[in-house]
Amino acid sequence: MGKATATTALALALCGAALLLLAARPLDAAACNPAALSPCGGALFGGAVTQGCCVQLKAQQPCLCQYARNPAYSSYVNGPAAQSVAKACGIPKMKC
Repeated sequence: MGKATATTALALALCGAALLLLAARPLDAAACNPAALSPCGGALFGGAVTQGCCVQLKAQQPCLCQYARNPAYSSYVNGPAAQSVAKACGIPKMKC
């Protein structure tokens, strides 16, 4: 095998390993999107808890502690209305 072929094979192996590592990563900050919880906005202000709200809340559940620590979102996530919405959606109380 020539030097160029060996270098190409090594580069492809490294790229493959990097892709496997990226695919195995846990949910990260890029996947956390507080805007995805917008279907819950009405429920936080006295409206009905919708199926769309529950779907998004469950999808964002791994991010809720991150939101609770963020001053921009903490009052929404930690408030009694948020706890009621979470309970209605079957989300257990956060343990951050």
